[in-house]
Amino acid sequence: MHPLAERIQKQDMRALARAITVVESDEQQKLELMSDIFSIKKQAHHIGITGSPGAGKSSLINRLLTFLRSQNLTVAVIAVDPTSPFSGGSLLGDRTRMNQHFTDPGIFIRSMATRGSLGGLARATKDAIRVCDAYGFDVILVETVGVGQSELDIMKVVDTTGLVLTPNSGDVLQIFKAGIMEIADLFIINKADLPGVEKLKTTLEEYMMIVNPKGWEPPIVSTISTENQGMEDVWQAMADHHTYLYQTSQGEDRRKQQLKLEVYELIREEIWRDVQGKLERDDQKQTAFQNPEADPYELARSWFQDWMRRENDDAE
Repeated sequence: MHPLAERIQKQDMRALARAITVVESDEQQKLELMSDIFSIKKQAHHIGITGSPGAGKSSLINRLLTFLRSQNLTVAVIAVDPTSPFSGGSLLGDRTRMNQHFTDPGIFIRSMATRGSLGGLARATKDAIRVCDAYGFDVILVETVGVGQSELDIMKVVDTTGLVLTPNSGDVLQIFKAGIMEIADLFIINKADLPGVEKLKTTLEEYMMIVNPKGWEPPIVSTISTENQGMEDVWQAMADHHTYLYQTSQGEDRRKQQLKLEVYELIREEIWRDVQGKLERDDQKQTAFQNPEADPYELARSWFQDWMRRENDDAE
C-alpha cells in the first residue's frame, strides 16, 4: 500500500493534506495512491452545496458545521474557489468565513482553486473527496464556485446536492435556463427573513409539478443562516436523501451512472496528459503556435492522428 494511504488510514492529518496536494498537482504517483485510497473508503456522506454568488453558501456551511459537530459528526469541507487570473491560486474566501472552526480537530477545511477547469469544480475535487473519505470523516461538504451553468458538474462527484436560493434575487429564471434545477436533491431557501419566500416556494413547487420527478422529490427547506435557523431541517433532508440512495434501485442506478462518468473522465485525463506531453516536446509542432492565422481544426485533427499512429506503432 502507498505510504500516504497507510498514514491516512491511521488518521494522520498531515498525510491527508499531503495526499490532496498530490492529487491537485497531478503527480505521477496519483493513480497508485488513489487506487489504494479507494480500497479503504468508508462511505461518508458526500454533500455538494451550490448556488449563485451571494446566496450565502459559505455562511450556511459555517452554521451547518456547528450543527453537525453538536451531533458528534466529523466533517471535511472542500471549498472550490475561483482561480486568480494573475497568480493562478485560489482566492481562499471561504476559509476566512469558517475561521472559527480551524482549531476543531473534528473539522478539516481545504480550499481548492478551479485552475480553469470547467464545471465550477477543481479537476481533483473527486479525488480529494475520496482522500477525506478514507481518513474517516462522517460528512464531506463541497462548496462550489457558484458561476451558473458550469455548476452542473457537482452532481458527478457527490451523493447529495443542495441548491441554495434566495428570495427576490432574480436568480431563479437564470437557474431554470441553465438546467441547474435538475441536479438539486434539496432546495434551500436561504435568507428566508427577506420578503418573497412564499413566492419562491410556489415557483419551486410549480417546477416540481412540471418535471414530475420519479422516485426522489427534492424537499424545500427554509433557512436563515445569519440567525442559525433551519440547520436541523437541512441536515434531516440530506440524511433522508442519503438513505434513499442506498436503499432504492433508483439510487443504485444513479451511483452506477456516476461510476461510468468517473471512469470516462479518468481515461480522458490520461489520454490528454500523454497527448499534451508529446506535443509540448515536439518543437516543430510548437512553432505552429507562432502563426495566429493557423487553422486550429486542421492542427488538432492532424496532431491527434499523429499521436494515434505513434500509439499503434508502440503497441506493435
